[in-house]
Amino acid sequence: MTTITLRPLTDGQRDALRALAVSPDQVQFSGQPSEFSGDPAAGIDVHLIHADGLCVGMFRIDHDFSREHPQVPQGAFGLRSMIVDQRHQGRGIGTAMIRALPAYLAQHYPTARQIYLTVNLRNPGARRSYINGGFVDTGEHYLGGAVGPQHILRMDL
Repeated sequence: MTTITLRPLTDGQRDALRALAVSPDQVQFSGQPSEFSGDPAAGIDVHLIHADGLCVGMFRIDHDFSREHPQVPQGAFGLRSMIVDQRHQGRGIGTAMIRALPAYLAQHYPTARQIYLTVNLRNPGARRSYINGGFVDTGEHYLGGAVGPQHILRMDL
């Protein structure tokens, strides 16, 4: 059984982040992890996913997801760019990460009561992982996505 650990990105882990990659067909949905290895955007924190001590993925937490997604409550937290390295996909790491997320967020973002995300309608595998991990589909769509409409999902914390 794989042990999943979530950690904030530190300067010492930037090389591990840059070593992660998604397949070319997934880049349109998430970008490459190396894009997030520099200084993070204001109000967005980068975190790493470790499986059995090895860095295998990353995600970002947006402190004000409603800034770009008017369908969600003002000031709501958002999950962005959840990526599992292409060499480690298919092992349940994404679902395990989502299941670990509530406790992790309670520790690092104690004011968060819900977290939202968007997932492209053309990415059913990712949507399935989020739903299996505990997110629920709000039934609404975000139409401003760069590669098409997206489901809006929510998890109560």
